[in-house]
Amino acid sequence: MVIYALEGGTKRFSELSALIDGVSKKMLTQTLRDLEHNGLVQRIVYPVVPPRVEYSLTPLGMTLTEPIGALRQWAEEHLNEMEQAQREHDQAQHLFIQEQVASIVQQR
Repeated sequence: MVIYALEGGTKRFSELSALIDGVSKKMLTQTLRDLEHNGLVQRIVYPVVPPRVEYSLTPLGMTLTEPIGALRQWAEEHLNEMEQAQREHDQAQHLFIQEQVASIVQQR
């Protein structure tokens, strides 16, 4: 999600946080640190008060935009199939649990 959010250009932490719905500050901070550590994101701190920090993709990070875009497109195209598979899995799990409970009750 961070790579996708930075694909449009340099962003500040608050902008990234707003773009990535539901991410905690702690998780976003850790993700940005990991991406920076791996050479995918560049972090620039400007010596002003209050400090201004900006994040952008490095050239290596930019190489991920195409495969991530393809993955996003695939997910959008197959969303209905994945949701159906989840429903079927949940239903099978529910039936399995019912059978297990019935077996336990029958043993008593």
